[in-house]
Amino acid sequence: MFDIQSYQKAESVRDAVRLLRADPEARLIAGGTDVLIKLREFEGFSRLVDIHDLPELKPIVRKADGTVRVGSGATFTDLEESPVIRECVPMLGEAAATVAGPQIRNVGTIGGNLCNGAVSADTCAPVLALNGRLNLIGPEGERTVPALGFHIGPGKVALKPGEVLLAVEFRPEDWKGWGASYHKYAMREAMDIATIGCAAAVKLDGTAIAGIRLAYSVSAPIPVRCPAAEAAALGRSAAPEDLPATLAAVRDAVETDVQPRSSWRAAKDFRLHIIRALAERVVAKAVVRAVERLSRAQDVPGV
Repeated sequence: MFDIQSYQKAESVRDAVRLLRADPEARLIAGGTDVLIKLREFEGFSRLVDIHDLPELKPIVRKADGTVRVGSGATFTDLEESPVIRECVPMLGEAAATVAGPQIRNVGTIGGNLCNGAVSADTCAPVLALNGRLNLIGPEGERTVPALGFHIGPGKVALKPGEVLLAVEFRPEDWKGWGASYHKYAMREAMDIATIGCAAAVKLDGTAIAGIRLAYSVSAPIPVRCPAAEAAALGRSAAPEDLPATLAAVRDAVETDVQPRSSWRAAKDFRLHIIRALAERVVAKAVVRAVERLSRAQDVPGV
């Protein structure tokens, strides 16, 4: 039995902002896959403002300038099936496909996944690796902030009172010509939260790594980027004969970027082993995809 003290259905995003401003204790609910669990187990989730299925939060589009805009109300299934996602940022759809089971993916949203603040959220590392930006609206109007820095502590994000996440955006310079890959390590193959999640995006100049972004979930108190590991790879060769040495440099440097801990789910040393192994695996796959994108771009203008 849920102890719901207040429930209001927003008619629009601006109406949701109004309702949140009128009731500072209210929480947003979209798919409900996280909020309903918290409502049952924790205090502070009994006053709800429902934004489920608001049309303005659903679209996934590629804008005229090449920016991919993903509405915060897009479900994981929407991400999996979107032609725009498959063409431009396919790693995001791959990450969405690892979430829970079909029933959860049909209702859970990318906005909820990011704003819940869970360090294990499957879209966090991909959004960081794709250098995503978050478009927010609140009582003071709209603002856009980098996804990097949005998570400020375990279960905490940098939403101001009354704010709603409108969309996640990926600028063309952050995905065009980049290869990207995500791997979720979990104790079970399906229906399990991540023990470690790792995402990488790589851009090549010939055979040299001209750009790299490496991100993790469940490797620190918040989802993180890995500046030391990225610096270790930048400018190095990704040619087949040189790639093993480049990957080894990334693997060794990543230890300084993460803060894994022991829990009932996995020991710190085991997590660190997985973090190091995934650094090599995911960057290697991103390199392969970067080569594929370069090849495809020569044949298809605008890719």
